[in-house]
Amino acid sequence: MRRGWKTMLIACMDGLTGFPQAVRSVFPHTRVQLCIVHMIRNSFAPGGIARLCARRYIINMGNAAALTEFDIVIRLCLSFLAGGIIGFERSSRRQIAGLRTHILICLGATLLMLLSIRLSRWFGGAENGDPGRIAAQVVSGIGFLGAGAIIRLGNNIKGLTTAASLWLIAAVGMAIGAGMYVAAAAVEALSLVTLILLDRIEKKIFPATRNKLLEIQYKHSSNPDTVAAMEILKNYGLKIQSMDVNHGLGKGKNTKLRFLVSIPESADISKLARAFKTAGDVARVEIKEKF
Repeated sequence: MRRGWKTMLIACMDGLTGFPQAVRSVFPHTRVQLCIVHMIRNSFAPGGIARLCARRYIINMGNAAALTEFDIVIRLCLSFLAGGIIGFERSSRRQIAGLRTHILICLGATLLMLLSIRLSRWFGGAENGDPGRIAAQVVSGIGFLGAGAIIRLGNNIKGLTTAASLWLIAAVGMAIGAGMYVAAAAVEALSLVTLILLDRIEKKIFPATRNKLLEIQYKHSSNPDTVAAMEILKNYGLKIQSMDVNHGLGKGKNTKLRFLVSIPESADISKLARAFKTAGDVARVEIKEKF
C-alpha cells in the first residue's frame, strides 16, 4: 500500500501539465512567460533538479531510517532560511541578536539534531539508541545566549522578545533536523505573525512607555505641594509607580520629590519640565534613567 501511493505521486509528477496556463495568468509579459515555462519544464524534465529532489523526498517519505547526505544538506539549507527570516525581522528593529545570530543558532541546532540521530543509529541501533540525548542539551544551552540578549537600561529591561526568539529558532532548527518540516514551517509562520502583526496591535492597544526617575527640587518650601505635582503628571499622561520625599530641614538644604513614572513615547518631556517650573517654588526639574 505504501509503495502504491508513492508510485502514484511520482507518476503524477512525470505527467505534470498546466504550468503554462498558470504562468500566463500571473505574468502578463511574453518573455517572462517563456523564461519561466522553460525553466519549469527543464527542472521537471528527466534528470531535472526539481524532479530529482521531489523523487528523493517522496521515496524516502515514511522511511525514518533513510537519512542521506542529500537529506542533510536540504535540512541545513532550510534551517539557514528559517533562521534568516526571524533574524531579519530582529535586525530590522536594531536588536543585538539579529540576522547572523539567528542563522547560526538555527544551523547549530539542526546540525546537533542530525548528529544526535546519526550517532544513536550508529552506536545504539534502532531499539537502544536515544536520538534526543544530544538535542536535549540545546534546550538548556540556549539559555546562556538568551540571557546575553537581555539588557537592563536603568529602570527598563530590553531584549526579552529577542531572547524568546533565540529559544524559538533553536526549536525550529531541531524540528527541521528531525524532519518535521510541517511543524517547523507552522511555527515559523506563527512566530512572524507574533513578531510583526501582533506587535503593531499591541502598540495600538497598549502604547509603549519607558520608566524614568523624575526629580523635582524646590527652592524654599519645606512642604511641597505634592497634589499639584501629581496633577501635572496626570495631565501629561504619566503614571506614578512610586514617590519619595526628601525634606531639607537644615539651612541651605532644599526639599526634593522623586517620582518613578512611566512616560509614554508620545509625551513631550520639555513641555513637562516647563510646566513644573511655572508651577511655583521649583528650582530644578530632572528626568533621568537610573533609579
